Amino acid sequence: MTTAAPGSYGTGPEKLLSPVLSEIWDEPESWTLETYLRHDGYQGLRKALAMPPDDVIALVKEAGLRGRGGAGFPTGMKWQFIPQGDGKPHYLVVNADESEPGTCKDIPLMFANPHVLLEGMLIACHAIRSNHAFIYLRGEVVPVLRRLHEAVREAYEAGYIGRNVLGSGLDVDITVHAGAGAYICGEETALLDSLEGRRGQPRLRPPFPAVAGLYACPTVVNNVESVASVPSILHRGKEWFRSMGTEKCPGYTLYSLSGHVVNPGQYEAPMGITLRQLLELAGGIRPGHRLKFWTPGGSSTPLLTEEHLDVPLDFDSVAAAGSLLGTKALQCFDETTCVVRAVTRWTEFYAHESCGKCTPCREGTYWLVQLMRDIEAGKGTLSDLDKLADISDNIFGRSFCALGDGAAAPILSSLQYFRDEYEAHIEQRGCPFDPAASTLWADQPSTAHQEVNA
Repeated sequence: MTTAAPGSYGTGPEKLLSPVLSEIWDEPESWTLETYLRHDGYQGLRKALAMPPDDVIALVKEAGLRGRGGAGFPTGMKWQFIPQGDGKPHYLVVNADESEPGTCKDIPLMFANPHVLLEGMLIACHAIRSNHAFIYLRGEVVPVLRRLHEAVREAYEAGYIGRNVLGSGLDVDITVHAGAGAYICGEETALLDSLEGRRGQPRLRPPFPAVAGLYACPTVVNNVESVASVPSILHRGKEWFRSMGTEKCPGYTLYSLSGHVVNPGQYEAPMGITLRQLLELAGGIRPGHRLKFWTPGGSSTPLLTEEHLDVPLDFDSVAAAGSLLGTKALQCFDETTCVVRAVTRWTEFYAHESCGKCTPCREGTYWLVQLMRDIEAGKGTLSDLDKLADISDNIFGRSFCALGDGAAAPILSSLQYFRDEYEAHIEQRGCPFDPAASTLWADQPSTAHQEVNA
């Protein structure tokens, strides 16, 4: 990770970077409390504890921090929704069940610097008047689970977690919970059901988690990056935070760049940077090839094409372009990639991960897979394209949670931009692309997990 002055744009590629969350990732033993304290660790917490809880919420609101988990909802406003004086326990739950295909920002953040997450959680607990917080982690990432447990132990031992935190009178316990591995548990209400020991399925809302969340008590569910961004706001100030990014989407964020690029990885930059600028940092598309299509926020967001290279990567600009910023998982595909094949693999993934609770998603994703497989294999008809669009329309906006929308989005957007490619599969009775020319996925038997996560 190349370092640069936060918020500074310039002529060189390195000037586009704003290392804040990733500032100490390359340091030896960056995950330890000792290293974190050398870099102003827990200074934001000290400032927060000296402020009334409502003032902390107001500061986060004025800084303009928007949730980094996908929806972009203002973090301070979410905290403000928690009712006060209700006599119930309040809970903070950190959603660390990162599972969107193409997304890999929270896992390296927790692995390299878990204490920034813990500090943000403590500030949030003070703000919403909570005495117990949970980290719901994807259970497969055992090394991160061990890092988090060790960081929590260090923080308890140093007095940052537990009774009377730093002499402030605040009592906070933090529990690290390993999930059993389900994409649906990335949805906040399904996560809460799983945390309570039940099968992870979305809840019907209202009531919303802010009123009746974990154990039917007021609960804030925040993404890892959202919470980890709070300490620097308290430590350096809201003006510093707003000096980066755009007016409506201030600050910095982590972009996950993957696919057919020379140097894939995590790039921390101000909100509003463009894919063209990120590709400049990453060495561009692999030599001899050009960008064909890309996802701005993982496979559940509508595809964009080369004509969208200069769209600012913030929530509002990407929405205006017809997609969603989501988790900022920028998957780039060159001209050797078969759109139909890529979308088929994504659709298989969503059908496999559907919890089956609601009919539009359960039945719709099944039939989408059947149609996509037939078209990819050259067995489809032109009428199947209208069926695809019709089924997708009947799923979109009609399922309990966003999984149904995520399954429909790549199909609808790929039909919009690459309908001719679907028609070529049908008319030529097979895929017009040479599988040997693509490095997207190995030519192996289709299994949703192997191919989507390859």
